[in-house]
Amino acid sequence: MAQVASNSSTSEQAAGAQGLQFLLNDKLIHLNHCPPTQTVLQYLRTEQNLVGSKEGCAEGDCGACTVVLGELNHQTIADERAVRLRAANACIQFMPTLDGKALYTVEYLRQASGELHPVQQAMVDCNGSQCGFCTPGFVMSLWSMYLEHQANNTQPSDIEVRTALSGNLCRCTGYKPILQAGQAMFDLPSVNFDHVKLGMQLNALQREEPMTLPSISAARIDKNINDSDVTYFYAPKNLAQLITLRTAKPEATVLAGGTDVGLWVTKQLKSLGDIIYIGQVTELHQLQRTDQGLHIGAAVNLSDALQLIAKHYPQINEQWQRFASVPVRNAGTLGGNVANGSPIGDSMPWLIVLGAQVHLTSERGERHLPLEDLYVDYMQKSMHADEIITAITLPLPKPLQRFATHKLSKRYDSDISAVCAAFAIELDHNNMITDVRIAFGGIAAIPKRATKAEATLNDQPWSEASVQAAMQALAEDYAPLSDMRASAQNRAQSAANLLYRFYLETRTEQPLSVSQLSVFNHEANT
Repeated sequence: MAQVASNSSTSEQAAGAQGLQFLLNDKLIHLNHCPPTQTVLQYLRTEQNLVGSKEGCAEGDCGACTVVLGELNHQTIADERAVRLRAANACIQFMPTLDGKALYTVEYLRQASGELHPVQQAMVDCNGSQCGFCTPGFVMSLWSMYLEHQANNTQPSDIEVRTALSGNLCRCTGYKPILQAGQAMFDLPSVNFDHVKLGMQLNALQREEPMTLPSISAARIDKNINDSDVTYFYAPKNLAQLITLRTAKPEATVLAGGTDVGLWVTKQLKSLGDIIYIGQVTELHQLQRTDQGLHIGAAVNLSDALQLIAKHYPQINEQWQRFASVPVRNAGTLGGNVANGSPIGDSMPWLIVLGAQVHLTSERGERHLPLEDLYVDYMQKSMHADEIITAITLPLPKPLQRFATHKLSKRYDSDISAVCAAFAIELDHNNMITDVRIAFGGIAAIPKRATKAEATLNDQPWSEASVQAAMQALAEDYAPLSDMRASAQNRAQSAANLLYRFYLETRTEQPLSVSQLSVFNHEANT
């Protein structure tokens, strides 16, 4: 693998040079040296004096640092100029992940004439800015949405505007005028973005060889540098290179979207050592439906993965909307969420009940493992040190399958679950249960199935009596813990209540509709 010099250098150079290269507000930037864990926000503010992006939380929650990233569309092969521009959190993205991409900050929106962009002008006209600290982040989230709807010649609904801003917090509580600005910006004279030009520029930045970026530890300032004082950021381009790297460096940190690993640095102040970045591995961006089911590569971001899954399992639509925020979904990956193995990961319960398989690859070959068998104990997985998760696969919906997933949290948007539940059941023509799968997250040390409750239900009629017995059996499946999100008693009762809700939704006689069970509809009718 090609290596670059470890001396610090920042300059505009021709595409194809060694080192990290990307577009910053349409200007080509080339870095021969960059600390592997330097965040995009740190670089913008301290090295480029682009201070419109703010640090509010340093963990991807408040949105004050929101920028827009442009990259070639991995799912579009026919047109090499096809690009995607999406909002992301600069505070938890590492600089080397920008290689071959475009980065836009709020400063870019200023027009050559000095006029404001329609997004900015709408914020002014609607009085959407109060103290102003969060405003650049809101503007960039709105601009990302503006570009998407402008390209499709559509205007967003109120729900789409709220969803686009779910990752932006306004501590002055000025949400109403900001939401109004999200509609008003389309009434102003439009400013077009040249997607084709950007696609050609990004295509010119692509290279065949992988990037290897070394960084000398800041703790060593003398001239006698040892190997242990240098950490490396590896960006393999294909699966073969990735597997070779993982075999040689099983202790290296594997980085995908950075929405969790970024916090290890910004909040826990961890030293990650060598990093293997999978974001440029072509094979890991596969996203498709096959005769066998849905194939989601480990580098596919959550926005794209959930969109495909929701086409076949529309029951996850609310989970999709409530899964973190738009910038986090644009960066984070489903493979990373699974690999992290957190007991509060919102994807695992419903992936488990739907029968998801994890594809693990090493130099010894590939093996498939049911997702429910991946987790052994808290943050422990049945993976070998040299294995990489390369894909998640899901079967297609079964004709008689009834499925639902629900999340309980203190906030509706962008919050961690106190309890996340998923249920899948199959009934025969006599209303007898032929198969049932129940899983919960946020309760135990790992996301896992409720095997006692399932055993109570199997081969029984789907009835009030059988579901009440299963609710009682849940107490044998889990021993919930108390923490800041919920007490053990609350979690136990919530789990039982969610199982009963699933019964009310799917019972044969007079099932309740989603609208009848929605707290928002109840509020609207009171």
